[in-house]
Amino acid sequence: MSREGAEHALRARADERDRISGDLLDLESHTTYQLLKGASLRGATERRWAAAQESLAGLWSLYDAYRAVLRDAEQVRAARTRMGADQLARLTELLVGTSVVVRAAAKPVEQRSLLPQADQRLTLDETVARMDAAFREVTATLNDIDAVWNAVLPRLDGTDADLRRIRELERELGEAADLGGQEAELKRLRATVVEDPLGAAVEQDLDRLARLLAGARAEAELAVVVKGEYARRREDLVAALDRVRAAESEARLAHGAVVVKIALPPQAQPRSRVDALAAGLDALDASADAWVLRAKRLSALEGEARQAAEQAQATAKALYGLVGRRDELRGRLGACQVMAVRKGLAEDPATSELYERARVLLWSAPCDLTTAAAAVENYQRAIHGGKR
Repeated sequence: MSREGAEHALRARADERDRISGDLLDLESHTTYQLLKGASLRGATERRWAAAQESLAGLWSLYDAYRAVLRDAEQVRAARTRMGADQLARLTELLVGTSVVVRAAAKPVEQRSLLPQADQRLTLDETVARMDAAFREVTATLNDIDAVWNAVLPRLDGTDADLRRIRELERELGEAADLGGQEAELKRLRATVVEDPLGAAVEQDLDRLARLLAGARAEAELAVVVKGEYARRREDLVAALDRVRAAESEARLAHGAVVVKIALPPQAQPRSRVDALAAGLDALDASADAWVLRAKRLSALEGEARQAAEQAQATAKALYGLVGRRDELRGRLGACQVMAVRKGLAEDPATSELYERARVLLWSAPCDLTTAAAAVENYQRAIHGGKR
């Protein structure tokens, strides 16, 4: 190496040493590294972390040897203002040659030999490459563990928050649910993730537990609301039952008015649900069940009352609609008769017979709508020559 080349290489190596030193300090101050140092690990994580620590110990050993060579090189350069040939040769040997000595590692007695263990000699570049490989192994381990913790621990915290909130709501309700099994399961999952994140397969169990506790929390929150609003909602439900009675009464009146005009099947008779709903409300008032169950039942009764009222109203509308359908068929029959006159078919015996059949059906009471509609259809086809 030239003098300028040697000095430039020494400055570059000094910068490299400072950068490596900073990276190693950052590694040891990494949050996950600090957590793992004092953690009680097991399984796949324990094995992976042990291997990473061994690599890290080797890295520090290499770094000490690397730094010692650079320290020697800096001392050689500082000995004289202008380097002589001997200094330059020595500096070149340190910077380019196999100047880093890696001592043979001590082995367990069962792996030793009575023959001397040879030390390794590496160049500075080879040493940096080995340190980089060890550094990457350690950071890869940290990243893999960190990825699991970042993904799973917040979800465990959220599930734990649900459990704590459920306990608070239970105290507010004065009731207690049997969640001891879920609490134990949550502790087990947390211990598994903390102690062996790389071997943990907790996603399915955590999904199931999270759904269960989220559902239990929602039920408890609803129960608290229902408990506070029960008196008002009960009054609203009583009013809703009155609306059901009114709607069912209208449906019965519609059935009575229509059944004399339109032939109805037995199943068209409106059925009352209000008595069953009223009995359900009475049972709810007398219930000693937990508020979670009472909240569910109250919400169900409210929904059933709305549905019963809507169904009764729809029944009345449908029944009156049958009369409208009959009147619409009467109108179609009249229009067809006018068309028959225009076409000169009014006196045709076959056409007249079809008209008369349709007319009798439509003006009979009660009217068979299905048969009457078919009769009108036949008459209309006859007028149009069998075409529609």
